[in-house]
Amino acid sequence: MSRVSIKTRTDLPAELQPLWDKMSTYGAFENQAGVMAHRPPIFKHIWSLLVDLADEAVVSKRYLELGLVTVSLLNKCTYCVSHHAPKLAIQGVSEEGAERLLDYKDHPELDDVDRLVVEYAIAVTNNWNKTRDEVFTRLREHFSEAQIVELTWRIALCGAFNRFNDILQFDIEQGVVVREAAE
Repeated sequence: MSRVSIKTRTDLPAELQPLWDKMSTYGAFENQAGVMAHRPPIFKHIWSLLVDLADEAVVSKRYLELGLVTVSLLNKCTYCVSHHAPKLAIQGVSEEGAERLLDYKDHPELDDVDRLVVEYAIAVTNNWNKTRDEVFTRLREHFSEAQIVELTWRIALCGAFNRFNDILQFDIEQGVVVREAAE
């Protein structure tokens, strides 16, 4: 049960209600958005950023979801794994495959670039201060600098979401299948 109340679209100022509508096309994140709505600037800037990045689609959804599920598994965020594992399944990685992303080196559903994205998500989450240039040399073989920046930002932001979601303990939305992230 959520440690703070969950607001709805109608609780937002009128000028932010269209952003709520646009946010709802991103997925079933009403509880997360409803908690953010306690502070309209947080709701406005975070959700504007997310929908703008989704509209531009500079990073493929497969790579994005690989990064998000990986960081959420590392941080044991059931909320984010429950929301993003199905999106990863749409991109061709089964639910079982999503569950074992952290064992990426011999993962049968991942190609070399997928493995690099998972490795990078682990580095951003656990080894940001120890990551060597060699990883970036490999990233540059497949991604532009803009894509590397976005992938890095989205992985790091997901880590912040993991903490936000878990400390405030809001429920997973009705209709979203719970996928436990904790080992």
